[in-house]
Amino acid sequence: MGGKHGKYVYVKRSDGWYVKVRVFKSRAEDDPERYIVVGPKVKEPPFTYEVLDEEELPEEVRERLRDV
Repeated sequence: MGGKHGKYVYVKRSDGWYVKVRVFKSRAEDDPERYIVVGPKVKEPPFTYEVLDEEELPEEVRERLRDV
């Protein structure tokens, strides 16, 4: 797992791009406030970061991912 203490992950969108997301570990898994989109979209994430699928996140977060 890469990033600073696992605080950041990359999320794979359905169009093939990846977006950097901040994860708050102290919040519930299904809480949309747990995930904050922070980075630009990239074609390839750094190999040391954990990659999540877009389908694993709440719907509100998926909408924010599409705005990037």
